[in-house]
Amino acid sequence: MAEQKMSRMGLTAMVVGGMVGAGIFSLPRTFANATGPLGALIAWVIAGTGMYMLARVFQALAERKPEIDAGVYAYAREGFGDYPGFLSAFGYWIGSCIGNVSYWVLIKSTLGAFFPIFGDGNTAVAIAVASLGIWSFHFLILRGVQQAAFINSIVTVAKVIPIAIFIVIMFFSFKMDLFSFNLYGGDLTTGLFEQVRATMLVTVFVFIGIEGASVYSRFAKDRADVGKATILGFISVTCLMVLVSLLPYAVMQRAEIAGMRQPSMAGVLESVVGPWGAIFVSVGLLVSVLGAYLAWALICAEVMFAAGKSKDMPKAFARVNKNNVPVTALWWTSGVIQLIVISTYWSRDAFSLMLNLTSATTLIPYLFVAAYGLMIAKRGETYDVLPQERQRDLILSTLAVLYTLFMIYAGGLKFIVLSAVLFAPGTVLYFIARREQGKPVFAKTSDWVTFGVIVAAAIYGVYGLATGAVAI
Repeated sequence: MAEQKMSRMGLTAMVVGGMVGAGIFSLPRTFANATGPLGALIAWVIAGTGMYMLARVFQALAERKPEIDAGVYAYAREGFGDYPGFLSAFGYWIGSCIGNVSYWVLIKSTLGAFFPIFGDGNTAVAIAVASLGIWSFHFLILRGVQQAAFINSIVTVAKVIPIAIFIVIMFFSFKMDLFSFNLYGGDLTTGLFEQVRATMLVTVFVFIGIEGASVYSRFAKDRADVGKATILGFISVTCLMVLVSLLPYAVMQRAEIAGMRQPSMAGVLESVVGPWGAIFVSVGLLVSVLGAYLAWALICAEVMFAAGKSKDMPKAFARVNKNNVPVTALWWTSGVIQLIVISTYWSRDAFSLMLNLTSATTLIPYLFVAAYGLMIAKRGETYDVLPQERQRDLILSTLAVLYTLFMIYAGGLKFIVLSAVLFAPGTVLYFIARREQGKPVFAKTSDWVTFGVIVAAAIYGVYGLATGAVAI
């Protein structure tokens, strides 16, 4: 079967579809819990600048290394070796699976506002409905990537409309006195630095998806479209997210926004226009989140497929069906999402946990990408043509590395440790892949050191969960 290709707009829709999901509808409360408009603005400047640098690194690598498909993890393998490449692929995949779970949690919580049987999204009925959704999408995707990508393009347009209407209504309802009262956080007693730091993992979560075009680079009609779609999608979505998080401070007090149930955008609009506002946003959220889930289920399977094809994962993951869909990778993805959805039954705040854990696991692959961009810029590799771009890329990649390191620090040790609890058993897949190739498991000293750090962090994480020192 001939491989179908995606246009620049199709790739851009993958970026926007991946980024505009659960996170944007939860921004008002999430930011209000931590800070006021000033802290939010500083957080967005830091996050926007850092993510823009990362987006430019993705763009540069897509253009300079066109032979590398599914770039998110493949760059790590290319630059740092087989085991870091595996960790990057596995971390990105498991983080994306957790992110997909957050979509179902928010859908269930949204329905809970109208149907109490769904509660806050962690009741048995809510989990059963989410499970039905997981497997419905699973069998839809099995029918073909191109068909699913087309549906995603339509849903991307549909999901942006309610967000745009929300922003317009907020502008017309703007009250400067409320905005001024909230400016420094209202009644918050924490300092500005701590306020900003508390929002950092949230900003990472809502920016995840920036690499959607890069992951699907093998389907691009023109490789140059991969980088352009990344930047176009990034700029569009950033504008939406900044406005959604800042404008509610001009219609309600910070403490009131912080006390809302998720999705808080529904509560904010309801306070301005009445009950229809909550219904309108909730319907928009359901469309948006289901579309984002579709985009991310595609991305999850594609990453594992590419890792299987390059032998960083067991070769079974490279298997495709008659519709050219990576069937083994998709079954694993849906299965892991199902297990994590069931685990939300025991979580106190499932949405926040999924949000922060997704961010922490995804930062590791992002750091590898930024470091690889810095590595080839320092070496001057691929700069024989247009050597004047080398200095620019050196600066961009350095700032991207610093940003991802700061994000890991800002997120705190807890979620990095919890990530290691997932990474350590996942390494079994690496052992299988190496055995299939007849290669030593760890060829370099750095591989042993990395594995040792992962195992030690995982043991600490399990001990912390058992003793209550690390709470979920």
